Amino acid sequence: MNIWKRRFKVAALVAVASVSLVACANDTGTTDSTGSDSSSAAAMGPVRISGQSWSEAALMASMYEQVLADMGFQPEVKLVDTRDVYMQTFPGEVDVVPEYVGGVVDFLNTTVNGADAPSLTTSDAAESLANASTLFADKGITMLAPSEATDTNAFFVSQKYSDENGGLTKLSQLKGKKVVLAAAPDCEGRADCSGGLSGDYGIKVTDILPLGFASDATYQAVIDGEAQLGLTSTTDGTLASQGLVLLEDDLKIQPAQNLVPAVSSAFLTAHPDVQPRLEALMAALTTEKLTELNGRISVDRELPETVAKDFLVSEGLIG
Repeated sequence: MNIWKRRFKVAALVAVASVSLVACANDTGTTDSTGSDSSSAAAMGPVRISGQSWSEAALMASMYEQVLADMGFQPEVKLVDTRDVYMQTFPGEVDVVPEYVGGVVDFLNTTVNGADAPSLTTSDAAESLANASTLFADKGITMLAPSEATDTNAFFVSQKYSDENGGLTKLSQLKGKKVVLAAAPDCEGRADCSGGLSGDYGIKVTDILPLGFASDATYQAVIDGEAQLGLTSTTDGTLASQGLVLLEDDLKIQPAQNLVPAVSSAFLTAHPDVQPRLEALMAALTTEKLTELNGRISVDRELPETVAKDFLVSEGLIG
């Protein structure tokens, strides 16, 4: 997902998430894995969902799938590694995508206006979407109301390092300190990564270990003290169990990455009832809930579709 790629994918989960949960309709009217009657689903026709295959994206694709199946659609799900793959056929061959505000705005902006185009993203989701409204309209994509839940790049330290430095909870508390950063290979110089840490926060990044985004190697480097700072996401559900502390981005160098449904405008015109159902899902999610759900997948090794169904049923979003 360009700079928002998640490299902590669990292969087994991806394999499960990459296939549709919903059985094709048949003459017997059997019930599919989401609990919808397949004869009812056949009446609504297919809805084609795509997205990325890392664990949180697979979780959200499963939520979309189960909500739309509950409406009577036959979801067809195809998850891929990166945003640029599905954006080649969305809209057109894809109807609905679970997206992130900053990621999709940046993608369209740089694709249409060039890699050096002025940024359209801010720390406010609504403002970022408004800045890119013409890009979405020209592409034939309608962005629905974003969720409060957000998943942005974030940085962590070990509990030991936090305690040794007065109980670190915010990045600004590292001002003037020398740190080694374990992060994705493309972190160097980026305004939301080492560039922002140095320029905005005044942190002296002496070295960047290209160990990956929220990878086991990144976690271990910080645990072992090889690096003082590591790169992950705000909804990483594994940190507490590893003795790691997420630091607040109190100067807000990260653009808004709120969850948001991206829908083919033509599909939405034909099926306007999709909008309130997906926006109800967005309204039910918070960053805290998303972090808890991610933890069930990454720590407890539950399947994305099981976690998705539990949440949807508990919130009354599906029958």
